[in-house]
Amino acid sequence: MTGAIALGGVFFIGTLWYCLVEGWSWEDAAYMTVITLATVGYGETHPLGSRGRLFTIALILLGVVNIGYIVNRFTEAIIQGYFQEGIRLQQQRRLMESLSEHYIICGFSRTGRQIAKEFRAEDVPFVVIDSDMESVQRAQTEGYTAYQGDATLDDTLLKVGIERAMCIVAALPSDAENLYIVLSAKTLNTEIRVIARASTEEALQKLRRGGADEVISPYITGGKRMAAAALRPQVLDFVDGILTGADRQLYMEEFLLDPAFCPFVGQSLQKARLRSQSGALVLAIRRLDGTLIGGPTGDTVLMSGDRLIGMGTAEQLRSLNQILGPINSKQLRRPKNS
Repeated sequence: MTGAIALGGVFFIGTLWYCLVEGWSWEDAAYMTVITLATVGYGETHPLGSRGRLFTIALILLGVVNIGYIVNRFTEAIIQGYFQEGIRLQQQRRLMESLSEHYIICGFSRTGRQIAKEFRAEDVPFVVIDSDMESVQRAQTEGYTAYQGDATLDDTLLKVGIERAMCIVAALPSDAENLYIVLSAKTLNTEIRVIARASTEEALQKLRRGGADEVISPYITGGKRMAAAALRPQVLDFVDGILTGADRQLYMEEFLLDPAFCPFVGQSLQKARLRSQSGALVLAIRRLDGTLIGGPTGDTVLMSGDRLIGMGTAEQLRSLNQILGPINSKQLRRPKNS
């Protein structure tokens, strides 16, 4: 912009000189200025004296400098844009390659944005995939790691480290696309946990048959929560307070009992003394066969593959995690350290 303004100023000065000083017509003055600045060298429009030729030399030099400046800036902009894009892609590729035991959110619509907020509150690593550039830019503006691509394609999932991820959330508006994601994710990483969004009852069943570990219907879940808010408002407030949010005092967390790490497998809860040692409360136990034991008693025996659902403060849950052993599971993540 600066170069163009300067070149326009030189053209204006040259035209005024030839018109007012040399006494030429405006047309001849403008023509002489153009061929001089362009260094075309057609010759003098009208004979020039020494003064006129000196001015023309100065005009040529000014024109060369300005045009050279414009060309230089234009070339610099193109080259910098090319290399900056290359650097950006390289940095993005390195970031994706560095991800490990992370979560993947497919779709950054209203559902995806809320999931991202919860993941950020839990301080877990995650990446957002969306095919819409505006959604990707919005995610990046909010400080999230985002990748533009079609989440239904294997190549896209591989680029965001699906083989190293812990969990993938298929939150696209289309049930068919979410089913594609479920099938691709389970094929590329058989150990990954897959959560899918469903719009209809039929889609919910198909997604489960497709391999989704958990299928959530916003309409069914929303209806249940609204009914609970009407019938048991205090209970709902309490549960919400320990499941979501960054400023809560109580947390709920899952713990996987691995006999290679946990010294209490085969012992009863009373003998393990988890409550007295950590202060955390064991609310339920999910057996390996899927059986759920709610409110386990002191006689309940801890078994290999059990998933303990505990409640307590962040410190109490960290203490419980240490007591149960250095759990290293790709199925479940550890409690937050903050």
